[in-house]
Amino acid sequence: MNAKNKTLIGALVLVVLSCGTAFAAADAHVDSGVLLKDFLYRLLNFSIVVAILVYFLKKPIRNALSGRREDIENALAEAKKVKEEAEAKFAEYDKKLDQATQEIAAISASIRKEAEMEKQKIIENAREQATKIEQDAEKAAALEVAKARISLQQEAVQLAVGVAEDLLKKNFTKDDDSRLIDEYMQKVGELH
Repeated sequence: MNAKNKTLIGALVLVVLSCGTAFAAADAHVDSGVLLKDFLYRLLNFSIVVAILVYFLKKPIRNALSGRREDIENALAEAKKVKEEAEAKFAEYDKKLDQATQEIAAISASIRKEAEMEKQKIIENAREQATKIEQDAEKAAALEVAKARISLQQEAVQLAVGVAEDLLKKNFTKDDDSRLIDEYMQKVGELH
């Protein structure tokens, strides 16, 4: 069935429905011949109006509906295109976000590794400095002990010399002095 036939059938259905309404609204006392004549005039009038409307409005309505359908199809195609672009952008941004997350994790791991290495370096440096300070302290203590020994030895020598002088002064006489000089001369003579 083509569009022309559909339009014609639709118009006839409207006419028949209008007729039924007209008969229902008719006065029951009116003569049926007058009523039929009136109904036929009204039916003819309605058919002419419908035919004129169909004739003049068919193309504009069809063009409007066709244009509207094309607009809707274009809008749907555009919406589909925009949706695909948005999904592509979303996928791209999601990929970039995943890459950024991985880079952040890598940088964080690198920073932790560097911090651990720096910590170990600082600890090792502190141990070396502690060892050096300990060695320096031991050397300083040994040096102080050596100085104290030398000082004690000097004091002991001075005391010994002082005691020897006192003893010699008390016990050494002129005879002992002469005898020591003679013995010394004798030893020097034997050497030459």
